[in-house]
Amino acid sequence: MVTPVRQQYLDIKAEYPDALVFFRMGDFYETFDDDAKVSSKALDITLTSRSMGKALKVPMAGVPAHSLEPYLVKLIKNGHKVAICEQLSNPSDSQGLLERGLVRLVTTGTVVETGFLDQNTNNYLVAIFTLGAQVGLAFVDASTGEFAATQMPVDKLDWELLRLNPSEILVSNVGEDIRGNWIDSLGMNNGKYNVTEIDPYAFDEDESTNALLKHFRIFTLESLGCRDKPLAVRAAGSILYYLDQTYKSAVPLLSMLSVYSVNDFMVLDDQTRRNLELFNGGRHQDGQVSLLNTLDTSKTAMGSRLMKRWVGQPILSLTDLNKRLDAVDTFFDQSSLRNTVRNILTKIPDLERIFVRLQTGSISHRELRSLKIGLAECALLQEVFSGCWLADDQESIEENSFDQRSGLAVKWLPDVFPSVSHLISLIEASIKNDPSSKIGEGSVIKEGFSDELDEIRRNAGDAREFIASLEVKERERTGIKNLKVGYNQVFGYYLEISKSNASVIPDNYIRRQTLANAERYLVP
Repeated sequence: MVTPVRQQYLDIKAEYPDALVFFRMGDFYETFDDDAKVSSKALDITLTSRSMGKALKVPMAGVPAHSLEPYLVKLIKNGHKVAICEQLSNPSDSQGLLERGLVRLVTTGTVVETGFLDQNTNNYLVAIFTLGAQVGLAFVDASTGEFAATQMPVDKLDWELLRLNPSEILVSNVGEDIRGNWIDSLGMNNGKYNVTEIDPYAFDEDESTNALLKHFRIFTLESLGCRDKPLAVRAAGSILYYLDQTYKSAVPLLSMLSVYSVNDFMVLDDQTRRNLELFNGGRHQDGQVSLLNTLDTSKTAMGSRLMKRWVGQPILSLTDLNKRLDAVDTFFDQSSLRNTVRNILTKIPDLERIFVRLQTGSISHRELRSLKIGLAECALLQEVFSGCWLADDQESIEENSFDQRSGLAVKWLPDVFPSVSHLISLIEASIKNDPSSKIGEGSVIKEGFSDELDEIRRNAGDAREFIASLEVKERERTGIKNLKVGYNQVFGYYLEISKSNASVIPDNYIRRQTLANAERYLVP
């Protein structure tokens, strides 16, 4: 006979057997059974146990909910999938068992945490669907919202995968054609790529078509430019299906599907890339000795990612090439304009990834402050390109004034930046400009912004008095004279007891950490 919460966990674990289930219980994400043993070893955290039924104690290991990201990043880098299971009902409004459910399945292709990502490189999730000699391919970067698809001959697939260097590839788990000659030749079965097999339903043509029409709120695939590319549609549909199953918050971020043809770009095989030393060069294939490293003097991470895409996928259109060259001419000829733009770009953070983290609710207060600065600089950048730049130093206006035609060479840049002064004002009014502030300590939001929060802060003084008296009360209750209340950033407050008193530990104490001569516990 197991407890209700144990049965709830087992039901969720059965749905995600190949993932480590992080099961939210109060202020911690707990893992159980074999997941706990794996997590304990991989994260170097204490393996404990918990009673979850009559005469049933199961292994348990947990991490604090407020500091999940570093643990999550470590597990993903070690090749694990993590199923994050949250409490979906409010404990204060619920009676009995809390409702819990999966909110995110974190894989290498869907991770958005900054600790995992290379800021200068896209993190692509790719989906592939083959039929005869044709293949549909779609890719998404969940950290930026980039979403694209194409259809091409199978013999060009390896070059496109080489260019994208995906973190994860989705394929159907049924079709024998997927086990065809190309999957073996690409090394997808021997570790070259991280392959995830998903339900064939995800690649169904009708379902994929309907998913794209519904997602983009359109009536025909002509709007996306993929009506005559059915395999691309099926690959793109499977991306939406997979994200809906693993990371629902990321789906609304896909605001546009870019449909492209590999014939619009120069195909570069592996040998050519090595010979041209595009990304690695020299005897030891060093990234610092490469064409990209020479060309990339970008001032933003967004620019570096764009430069890497341009180097790895050279365009063949003379019209598009001339647009780029016209822009280069403008900045080469007008040093004042060039220096001003570079100075502005230096202050702009990685807005692509910050916007995603904002919309998925995972943004930090430091990123919000960076967002405020970035939005202000973008508004200034727009004025520069419109020929209406205003210098902070009025005496330098004459020196820095630009040819009114300077914007013409970059006219292909979209002029769609709306006024965001209200967002800048909101962040300025609410978030403290203190890099040492930490979420959870009550020091991030400015006083006066929220009456309710200010009241909670005043009441926090009473909580500190409670903690101060807890040590005395627990010593008297347990009879353990050397019991101490301590605090650290990992566990918060804890009770520390010497190992000599291990035999008199109360049943409601939950062991969290073992030291040389003591144990640290939490209480409900």
